[in-house]
Amino acid sequence: MQPDTSQRRKASDFPQELLDLFHLYVHGEIDRRGFFNGAAKFAVGGVTVASLFEALRPNYAWAEQVPKDDSRLKTERVTVDSPQGNGTIKGYFVRPANATGKLPGVIVVHENRGLNPYIEDVARRLGVLNFMAFAPDGLTSVGGYPGDDEKGGTLFNQVDKPKMTEDFIAAARWLKARPDCTGKIGAVGFCFGGGIVNTLAVRLGADLAAGVPFYGQQPTKPEDIAKIKAPLLLHYASLDTRLTGGWPAFEAALKANGATYTGYVYEGANHGFHNDTTPRYDEAAAKLAWQRTVDFFNKYLRG
Repeated sequence: MQPDTSQRRKASDFPQELLDLFHLYVHGEIDRRGFFNGAAKFAVGGVTVASLFEALRPNYAWAEQVPKDDSRLKTERVTVDSPQGNGTIKGYFVRPANATGKLPGVIVVHENRGLNPYIEDVARRLGVLNFMAFAPDGLTSVGGYPGDDEKGGTLFNQVDKPKMTEDFIAAARWLKARPDCTGKIGAVGFCFGGGIVNTLAVRLGADLAAGVPFYGQQPTKPEDIAKIKAPLLLHYASLDTRLTGGWPAFEAALKANGATYTGYVYEGANHGFHNDTTPRYDEAAAKLAWQRTVDFFNKYLRG
């Protein structure tokens, strides 16, 4: 059963300045008070700042495209050793229930809030497409995703970032080495997770078979970009000026190094346009980007 999204607000329902203000809040550049102060001028006609804040926050009921108990899937919580990181990293592992033979794998990397229901659903979406998918929780070392994005954001800022990066690398190597994996793995990530996908491409080299960063922070050191061997499919939003502004230089460096890549900028879309739990979701851009992602993984992970 598809989720009821009849009450979903769209980005066009809000002033872009307000969306940009919420973006700053989500990324920790302002706190809740800063958002409330900045949003005060939009609280008119009986609309309160608190109601605007609630309207912009995630509604995870909207994200369940594949039910948690879908009979097509086998899901479990696993713990992966990460000796170079925080010791261990936990995650959500999804496989087709009736899989025969080995399958390609995909690492699914969350935003800066931890392993929330949206990211778990993305893993299940890959599972029903006959991939094994592993979504690690970068908040493992501070107790894991707490069930609330605001608390998750607070915990995220407490994690040792270099060690968390090593945790994701350990998770990718664990997936690749599984006896039921073909040894071909890809990675898809969103926001912070998009940056981690780019980092995995640098660190894993040819051990990563495909990378798909959604609005991810780009590597900037030429020596790092030269290490990228995986084909990349990069998704950006035209209204996400900070990250999309870094794309031309990254593209030039990829081209100079002979990398295999395709990049798209989705016009009129905001940062987070694939996340179907908030008003920043752009249905047309999200569906097109996702179909391109699936086609990309089928091409590079099943060949």
